[in-house]
Amino acid sequence: MKTIQNISVVEDVTLVSLNDSPADMNTISKIFDMISANNIDVDMISQTPPHSNKPHLSFTVSGDDLGKILELSAKIRDLYPDVKLSVSNGNCKISVFGEAMKGQPGVAAKVFAAAAKANTDIIMITTSEVDISMLVPQSDLTATLESIKGAFNN
Repeated sequence: MKTIQNISVVEDVTLVSLNDSPADMNTISKIFDMISANNIDVDMISQTPPHSNKPHLSFTVSGDDLGKILELSAKIRDLYPDVKLSVSNGNCKISVFGEAMKGQPGVAAKVFAAAAKANTDIIMITTSEVDISMLVPQSDLTATLESIKGAFNN
């Protein structure tokens, strides 16, 4: 396996989860329009497949935007009372990325094995061909980062 050379960390990340969100993209679009209108930058986005026509949608924002997202969450609850919204701060994003990952089987397995070895509580995962990002509690950051670096000899 080629060596993955890029590992980055973003600290002070807030997770926002819309449980039982509408499966309707018009509603999701309106929610993200509200977020954008409040000058809040969204990073990781993950949606589960619908269960009873209601998916769970989660995304992350900077901890600096916690106050704005809490204000906005009250407005979202008023507009969409069926959506169960939760906000969790004090998280970190660890990303393993690089072009060498493309077409390289086993990278995710290695990252997840390293996280498991560190006993990491993985809150959220997003991926692309060249990136695996995990949201973890701040308390798990050091052990997880060291374990991943060790797995890739970085």
